[in-house]
Amino acid sequence: MEELNIVLMRNNEAVTDSLIVAKCFEKKHKNVIQKIDQILQDEYSAQNSAQCFKKTFYKDSSGKRNPKYIMNRDGFTFLVMGFTGKKANEWKWKYINAFNQMESFIREKSTQAWLETRQQGKITRKQETDTIQKLVIYAKEQGSTHADMLYLTYTKLANRITGIKNRDEATTIQLNNLSLVEHIILNVIETDIVLGKHYKDIYKDCKKRLEQFKDIAYLETAM
Repeated sequence: MEELNIVLMRNNEAVTDSLIVAKCFEKKHKNVIQKIDQILQDEYSAQNSAQCFKKTFYKDSSGKRNPKYIMNRDGFTFLVMGFTGKKANEWKWKYINAFNQMESFIREKSTQAWLETRQQGKITRKQETDTIQKLVIYAKEQGSTHADMLYLTYTKLANRITGIKNRDEATTIQLNNLSLVEHIILNVIETDIVLGKHYKDIYKDCKKRLEQFKDIAYLETAM
């Protein structure tokens, strides 16, 4: 979801950074940095603000090392409270929703249900990779020179279908869907190998089955 892209998880805390804020609110990054520096230097807010902002660095497209700030919800709120205008207000609400969702996920991640689901997912992933290993050998026998890339190819497919970028940052529902997707993949691969299908057609079959699953899973999670 778009909202979660503007808020990240860092050390089990929901945060954003000055680069993202500058882009969303259409500000020059140097001006956002300057505003944060002023907040940190203010004698009435310096002590509290120091807990909200953490200075770090990034490299731009030219390789130059530049400063940026990581900030939590309180830091973000203090920073943007002076930003005005319709578009600024729209982004404030998007950030509020994003922080709420990320913080909700962080709480979910500490539950037994999430931990058990993540562990089961690792078992399923191992079964899937074992099956893909068979496919790699099978594809090489059919003349493939890039068969070792099949691990990445099928991982990207599963992640795309379930909307996952990082398995350790996925919800319980996403992890359950991912396990189902990986079961579908390994079953299709094993069946199609027995049928003697070309390895490229096996991928097409997996993609077709998963697109059908995606429609069903969406309906179930939307209910």
